[in-house]
Amino acid sequence: MNELPAQDQLSKELQQTGDFLTLTRKFEFSMPAFSFEVSNNETNSLSKVSVLDTGIIIFEPLSHSSTKDIVLSSAVHGNETAPIEICSELIKQLILGKLHLQERVLFLFGNPASINISERFVEENLNRLFSGGHSQDQGNGSGLINKERHRALLLENTVRDFFESGSKVSDNRQRSHYDLHTAIRGSKNDKFAVYPFRHEKPWKEQQLQFLLACGINTILLSHSPTTTFSYFSSNEFGADAFTVELGKVKPFGENDMANFSAVRQTLTRFISGQDLQLKAYCAEDFSIFEIDQTINRHHQDFKLHFSDDVENFTDFPINTLIASDGDIEHRTKKAGEAIIFPNADVAIGQRALLTVTPTKIS
Repeated sequence: MNELPAQDQLSKELQQTGDFLTLTRKFEFSMPAFSFEVSNNETNSLSKVSVLDTGIIIFEPLSHSSTKDIVLSSAVHGNETAPIEICSELIKQLILGKLHLQERVLFLFGNPASINISERFVEENLNRLFSGGHSQDQGNGSGLINKERHRALLLENTVRDFFESGSKVSDNRQRSHYDLHTAIRGSKNDKFAVYPFRHEKPWKEQQLQFLLACGINTILLSHSPTTTFSYFSSNEFGADAFTVELGKVKPFGENDMANFSAVRQTLTRFISGQDLQLKAYCAEDFSIFEIDQTINRHHQDFKLHFSDDVENFTDFPINTLIASDGDIEHRTKKAGEAIIFPNADVAIGQRALLTVTPTKIS
C-alpha cells in the first residue's frame, strides 16, 4: 500500500492548481492536514487556508476581522454534480488569489467516495445521518457501521469546531450553512430550498431575499426535526441554514452552468463582502409550501403510483392513490397537494415521499 504524500507535497500541488476537488477525489477516504497562506492578487490581503481532511477546507482572512462564519457544503450525495462544480470553482479562485476573502468560510465535499462512483451514496444516505443519526438504528439493523456514518460524525464535529472557533474570534457572529444539492427528478420549480424546522422561531424574510438573489423563489417549510445536514446546523448552532436544490442530477460536464449564474454571483458576493443587492421583501415573489404528509417505506412491497417522469411539485386531485406500502394505501387529502422527493428505492424505515401544500409565511 502506497503511503500518502507528505503534507508539503500536497500543499505545493494545491497552491499551484487550486484544484481541491481533484485532490479530494484522489484521496477519497483520508488526507493529512496542512495549511498555507495566500495573497489576493488585487488587494494584497492575506488569508489562511487550512485543509483538515479530504473534502474539508477552511478559508480565514488574516488582514482584517470578519463578522460571518459561512458553511458551503456539496456532494452530500456524490452524483449531484452542479453544486460540486460551483464550490470547486469558488475554492480555486480563493486559492489562486483571484477572489477577495472577507469572511470565514468552510467548504465541505460531503461524500468523496460517492463522487468517485457517481452514485448518490456508497452504503447509506448521508443526509439521513446527522443530529446523531449516525449512531441510531434507523431500521437498518442494530450495530450498523459504515464509512458514511463515520463521515457524518466527522462533518458534524467539523461544523461544530468551525462555528465555535468563530465565536472565539468575536461575539455576535452571523452563522450560515447552505447545503447545496440537485434533485433526482425534474421539478416544476427548477430551484427550491428547504427551510429546516425552526422550533417556534420566526422564518427570516432576509434569508428568503438572499435565496431570491440566488434565483430561488420556491421555499418548502419543514415543521418537524429531521436528520438532514441543514437541520443540524440550524438546530445545534442557530445558523441560517437551508437544503438548496439546484435543478436535476446530471453527470459532470453536462450541467449548463449559465443556469446557476445567480447562485454563483450571490455566493461570491457573500464570501467576499460585496453588496448582495437584495431586493426588498415582497411575499408575491415567492411560492411557499409546507410539508403535509411524510410517507416512509415500511415493507419490501412499496410502490409509487405515478411514473418516473412526474416532476416534483406536481399536484393531484384529492383522494388520488400516490403510494402503496404492503396493504397500506397513501392518498392525497387536500386540494393542491403535490409530491416531492419521491424515491421508492430507499431503505426500509426511510422516507420515500413527501407531499406539500401551498401556504404563506405569517
